[in-house]
Amino acid sequence: MKIWFATNNAHKKAELEAILDTSLKIPSDEGLDFDPEETGTTFCENALLKARELKKILKDDGPVIADDSGLCVDALGGRPGIFSARYGEDGGRKLSYNDKNLLLLDELKDCAQRSARFVCAMVLLFENDRFFIVQETLEGEIVKGRESLRGEGGFGYDPVFLIPSLGRTLAELSAEEKNSLSHRGKAGKHIAKILKNNFGR
Repeated sequence: MKIWFATNNAHKKAELEAILDTSLKIPSDEGLDFDPEETGTTFCENALLKARELKKILKDDGPVIADDSGLCVDALGGRPGIFSARYGEDGGRKLSYNDKNLLLLDELKDCAQRSARFVCAMVLLFENDRFFIVQETLEGEIVKGRESLRGEGGFGYDPVFLIPSLGRTLAELSAEEKNSLSHRGKAGKHIAKILKNNFGR
């Protein structure tokens, strides 16, 4: 059985395959044009939108997984939130994640409040109106400044996200450590149980 993942992000694909312990297909694997406009106002809405959009263009009836995730920083009123992937890209300019991390730190400056969380909403869609959705978080803090950016692992905002209990950023964790505690890891474990109950995987 093919399980589809509604993303073209190879990092996310590899991470979720490890969490689910199964192989996934993404649109770019099959040369499919998949770039839905994320018009939802919540992580859950965007995840469901992406799952439904991919289901619409697929020629098989396999299940579709989609997620929407982002970084919510308390001192910024929850920003960048659902706009995490497009943070700082007003006016059509493209930024690398290193640029976004530096922009985030510059925006926070010396603010004492550094609390933040990663949020992941994940959908397992069987049919348009038959789906499961879960949302999980990972609590942490934003590092103090540019000199505190650490780690070569992970991707995205991982180098600026500190796990206080470990004294390390997400980018300093091994893939196994990250998957055991991350927002996507937690959500993926719920989805794995649902898949097992439906398909004995």
